[in-house]
Formats: sequence, structure tokens, C-alpha cells
Amino acid sequence: MLKNELYYFFAALGFYTRIPCPSWTKFSNEILNKSLKYFPAIGWLIGFIAAVSILLLQFIFPLSISILLSMILTVYITGAFHEDGFTDSCDGFGGGWTKEQVLTIMKDSRIGAYGTVGIILLLGLKFLALYEIGLISLPILIISYFNAHIASRFMAVLVIQNHDYVQDIDKSKSKPIAARKLSFGEMLYSGFFMLSASLLFYPHYLLFLAFPVIYFTQLYLGQFFKRRIGGYTGDALGATQQITEVIFYLTILALCRIIFV
Repeated sequence: MLKNELYYFFAALGFYTRIPCPSWTKFSNEILNKSLKYFPAIGWLIGFIAAVSILLLQFIFPLSISILLSMILTVYITGAFHEDGFTDSCDGFGGGWTKEQVLTIMKDSRIGAYGTVGIILLLGLKFLALYEIGLISLPILIISYFNAHIASRFMAVLVIQNHDYVQDIDKSKSKPIAARKLSFGEMLYSGFFMLSASLLFYPHYLLFLAFPVIYFTQLYLGQFFKRRIGGYTGDALGATQQITEVIFYLTILALCRIIFV
């Protein structure tokens, strides 16, 4: 049982990041399907690396440079996996009118004007939100950075649970996870990673409000995807992760200004 869980975890690690996996790691459609429950756990790892990198870089660089270098590190570790989904979604939904047009544009590996402008604005907004939170409270910046990576990935899992996959599976980079929803027990297991990390906000309980805000954000995004193309795609999941991560930071920043300013 434990060995199987290790297979599932390392399969998720290999699928969602560039972090090297043990040579005995197995990859199959079945294993990758079952690895979905570890998506928020991957957020734990990425969030931990991101948070620790800021703390360490603070000894050498000012806050702004530390945040930017940390963002670059997370993009490198994940191979821009989710950012790529966001840019493809911007191009698809921005340039396509019909379902077929949207899906065709999403499959194009080239980035268009909508994707270029979208990712620049998204990363800029992410940087500025993190920087402003850091000016108010460095501990809250670290906790928020850590939690956002976990919670945003759980939001993508919720989209999978609540909507249908619509793209041709054979042509999709999300093929292993596209057709399977988690069981109730697996959802509890997946949600545990988010809830356990959120307890770090306890001294400032108002910051817990960031979680329902991104929950309703993913509800809106899910309905938007359903209305436009009938469900979600792998790129839509990447967009969900990126958008809810930024909304998380913006909510924390707004709450911090209420509490501390």
C-alpha cells in the first residue's frame, strides 16, 4: 500500500515538475490517474521551496529582487506548466468565438497577442501583490506564498471534480488525468494538504477569508469554461491554478490593509 502511494506521489512529481524522480518511479495511465490526489501535495513542495528561497535571498538582496528570483525559481521548477496553460487559455478564449475555434487555438504551440499580454499582466500583478504584502508583513508574505501554491492547485482539482473534460484526449497534455474524478476519500486526502497549511494563518484569522474567495473564483471559472466550450481542458486547469493563485494574493493584500493599515 505504502509503495503504491510512493508511486503515485513521484508520478505526480514527475508530471507536474522538473524535479528528478527515483529511477524506480513508474509511469502509466492508471498511476498518473491516481496521482491527481497529490496535486496539492506538489503545491506543498513548490510553496515550501518558494517561501524558503525568499527567506534566504533576503540575506543578500532587497525584498523586490528576492520575490522576483523566487518567482523565476518556481517557474523553472514547474517548467512553466501552469503558465503555459494560462497563456493558451488567453489566446483560445480571447481569439476564438466558437468551441471549435477556442480548442484549435489552444492546441497551437505558438503564443499570440492575448497570451503575451495576459501572462505579462498576470506575472506583474503577482509580483506587485507579493511585494506589497511583504512591505506590510514578511511572515504573512511567507505564509501566503506557501498557502497559495497549495490552495490554487486544489482549486484545479475541484474543476476536474465538477465539470467534464471536453478536448480530444489523444491530443492533450493532460491525458492521464482528464477522464478521472477523485473518490470522496481521495478528495478528503487531497484537501487535507490545503487545510493543514492554512492553520498557519491562525494568529490573523481574517486571512482565512482568502480561501472562500478563491473557491468562488474557481466556481466562476468552471462555469465560464462550461459556457464557452462545454467543460475544461488541460490549459483551463493551468489557467485556474494561475488565476486563483493571484486572487489569493490580492485577497490577502486587501485583508492586510484592513488589519494593519
